[in-house]
Amino acid sequence: MQKLTGRVTMCSPDAQSLRTKIERLFWNQITTGITSEKVTEAIGVSSAVGTRWFRYRDGMSLLMSNPVAGRYLSFAEQEKIGLLRAQSVGVREIARRRGRSPSTVSRELTRNAATRTGRLEYLASVAQ
Repeated sequence: MQKLTGRVTMCSPDAQSLRTKIERLFWNQITTGITSEKVTEAIGVSSAVGTRWFRYRDGMSLLMSNPVAGRYLSFAEQEKIGLLRAQSVGVREIARRRGRSPSTVSRELTRNAATRTGRLEYLASVAQ
């Protein structure tokens, strides 16, 4: 349900919330190169809200990201690979569970490993 000007209306479960629409407008403006302070002023939200959206998403909106083609690993897939790797699941088993080639998983783990601990640790956020 959504309250609009004193009356209650039923909304489709798939309908975007007003907040989502405003946040999408925020990110559309950010992609044009305008600062978050100017965007928040233009769309009528507080600068604290804009700053929170920007920081929470590390300056990149997931709402705006394009769907990933089947050839590339999505962020969700990268996260699942990271979780499986953290559980000491082997590369071939990860590949089998994800429906990917073992070489794809192996390359992903090697290319996007953080080395701050002296060991190769896969982090999906590094990959993204």
